[in-house]
Amino acid sequence: MDSNRQGGTRKRRAPKPLSAASMEELALSYVARFSTTAAKLERYLARKLRERGWEDDREADVPALVRRFVDKGYVDDEVWARAKTGDLLRRGYGERRVNQALGQAGVGEGIRESMRPGDATKRQAAMRLAQRRRFGPFAVEPPDKDKREKQIAAMLRAGHSFDHARAVIDAPDEAAVTDWVSEAEDAEEENDGGFGFS
Repeated sequence: MDSNRQGGTRKRRAPKPLSAASMEELALSYVARFSTTAAKLERYLARKLRERGWEDDREADVPALVRRFVDKGYVDDEVWARAKTGDLLRRGYGERRVNQALGQAGVGEGIRESMRPGDATKRQAAMRLAQRRRFGPFAVEPPDKDKREKQIAAMLRAGHSFDHARAVIDAPDEAAVTDWVSEAEDAEEENDGGFGFS
């Protein structure tokens, strides 16, 4: 029996260093599997380059490869940001957490600004979080003072403003929260604005 296998210490073969062609294949495989941003793709390729090394005579140009993928439409920060924003808002996260997630993914300030939700969407997200977590009027029984403070803190951590958290948690019943959301939706319809996710 092979002595390397006997002790359970099978040696792993070192990965082959990257070349321009293999790095492009790696990038294609990544964008085919994951929706991503230019910055996330660049970080991924830079990490793979550190792990595996480089074998070509020419120096690796990760930013140029990423730009080429952006130009070809394989990577689109705005499309990614729109999908991510919608997903987070539908899950009940607030504007601050959405902006934070986009920033961490390397989405530029201009695109982040264009993704900023309107008041009705922020209220919908706050209501969704309260429904999901059974906060305020969505709880089985009304929260006591300590529980109320914890619920408000959880909503703040989820990215909601203090005013929105308090409006939801302190609402007398579910209908009051629904009316609060509808009030903002009606105002946005009159102004024909906002970034809604139903």
